[in-house]
Amino acid sequence: MRLARVQLLAFVLAFCGVSGVLVATVLPNWKVTVDTGANIITAIVQLQGLWMDCTCYSTGMFSCSLKYSILSLPTHVQAARAAMVLACVLSALGICTATVGMQCTRLGGDRETKCHTCFAGGICLMSAGVSALIPTVWYTKEIVTTFLDLTVPESNKHEPGGAVYVGFISAVLLLTSGTIFCTSCMKRGPDAWLSPPQQPHTPTAKLEGDSAYHLKDYV
Repeated sequence: MRLARVQLLAFVLAFCGVSGVLVATVLPNWKVTVDTGANIITAIVQLQGLWMDCTCYSTGMFSCSLKYSILSLPTHVQAARAAMVLACVLSALGICTATVGMQCTRLGGDRETKCHTCFAGGICLMSAGVSALIPTVWYTKEIVTTFLDLTVPESNKHEPGGAVYVGFISAVLLLTSGTIFCTSCMKRGPDAWLSPPQQPHTPTAKLEGDSAYHLKDYV
């Protein structure tokens, strides 16, 4: 019962992590710039994401444009695209695999098979967490480096947006859930992975003795 509760907690964390990675991938606010202009009436908020750039005006108008060109993007944006898509795929695969291997489900065969399946799901979740953490940290580093550079004009400086924080938190949740799934299987000990299930032993010697005794009655 305790193992099932621990795995259920890991499933909740993994579900939140998967949802967060998907949201962070499609959000357009990885970088945010606020240009107030001459007064607050002409304020403009510029949002830059992995797939589109958006502009929000103080009048309430909102316009977005997709980034069709791949070669014109900076290296860290291209790497963030690939890594976040990989994180989405690995996290979805990991949570599905871990669900089959959970002790509270009736899928996946016997207990030994479910334990291996749960461990594989945990590995996928941890890989997804690393894949989401690397572009998040790299993207933040590029923003901070540009912001602190005195040679860069103020109009070209940005601040980290909400998608960066969502991606970082989601990566931590995926790493935590994957670790819990893996350690929950390892608590059974190394012998549980190698020793096959024991077959019921039948007392053959006793049966042979009884049959021999009955045969003596006919001699």
